[in-house]
Amino acid sequence: MTTTGTAAVPAPTTRRHELAAFLRSRRERITPEQVGLPRGRRRRTPGLRREEVAHLSAVGVTWYTWVEQARDIQVSPQVLDALADALLLDPTERSHLFALAGRPDPRPGAPSPAVTPALRQMLDQLEPLPAAVQNSRFDFLAHNRTFGRLFCDLDALPREDRNSLWLAFTNDDFRAAATDLPDLLPILAGKLRAAMAEHLAEPAWKALVQRLEKASPEFRVIWARHDVVAPGGRTKVIHNAHVGVLRFEHTNLWLGPTSGPCLVTYVPVDEKSRAGVERLLALVIDGAASV
Repeated sequence: MTTTGTAAVPAPTTRRHELAAFLRSRRERITPEQVGLPRGRRRRTPGLRREEVAHLSAVGVTWYTWVEQARDIQVSPQVLDALADALLLDPTERSHLFALAGRPDPRPGAPSPAVTPALRQMLDQLEPLPAAVQNSRFDFLAHNRTFGRLFCDLDALPREDRNSLWLAFTNDDFRAAATDLPDLLPILAGKLRAAMAEHLAEPAWKALVQRLEKASPEFRVIWARHDVVAPGGRTKVIHNAHVGVLRFEHTNLWLGPTSGPCLVTYVPVDEKSRAGVERLLALVIDGAASV
């Protein structure tokens, strides 16, 4: 007896279609300028063209097209590694790519290619100003030494915990440093919900929300309101555990489309705060600012 219409789709087929959709979504969010390519006058494709991704990852155009068409072909870990770099995937997206392909990651824990050596150098040169690179899911992808001790000891945390919402709702040190916590929590949750509109089907986003709902009753209540908040900077007052109260103008500089990473900077608004961040950096260098 043959059934039609209701048969379950085999898992490998489902994975191939998920992989194809994921690659296509990542390709469409990257501008040519982000990867050093000219835009040209007649570009109609949002983001990169398939042939551009193929060129950047050194694979054949036909082969890459077949992957995006969910054809039954084998994708090696080495090719996935090249695609992850070409598409500027952050660590969470990279892990998702290899999971969809059912392949082991040859470079687990590889840094995000969106954080280029030049960008890392910029973070260092901004010191003592606290600065970090953050993606649209509010994960911290990189930070300088001052930022690493601004709220809490970021370097002591596992990578999956280096997320603004996770820290604000669950980390005692971060919560103690945030002087405006009652106002901050709904703002962060509203920003996450607004950003998530473009990522509703992505497992990393759903996993973050589920993790927060499980860990924080506060988050569950605020998330259930369905409020949205537009991205933007504002004045922040932080009570640092080592140097006291610091006042900053917080700004975001987008490094590409607003669905991509941004440079987060904290500029002191007065001389006391500027002196404070200089003392904080000196403590970090001396090894005296461990939390």
